[in-house]
Amino acid sequence: MSDTEIRDDRAGGRLEALQSDEVVGHIEYFVLESPARALVPVHTIVEPAHEGKGIAGSLARELYATAEREGIVVAPLCPYVVKWAERHPEEAPAADPELLRAAKEWLVAHPGRF
Repeated sequence: MSDTEIRDDRAGGRLEALQSDEVVGHIEYFVLESPARALVPVHTIVEPAHEGKGIAGSLARELYATAEREGIVVAPLCPYVVKWAERHPEEAPAADPELLRAAKEWLVAHPGRF
């Protein structure tokens, strides 16, 4: 994984894993503003030729690190990130249920977004 670069495309709502300038995986997310600011991952996708190489885990780890640097939390709706967080509680603090509820409501209010 040392040849993998992770880039945050905040405007596009994507955390991307790149190898040789090719996107090999990404997490689609949005920034929740209320009731508190949070990063909300919705989908984690790794290109089939790159599965099983730890790319999704690296993306999840970087998402939590980004949130920590910004002083906010992650409210995961993506099933992969939820499972990753359960396996890495030292890196992935649990999200407030109210934030998760608000994130789900945001998704319902923005049906074409993901």
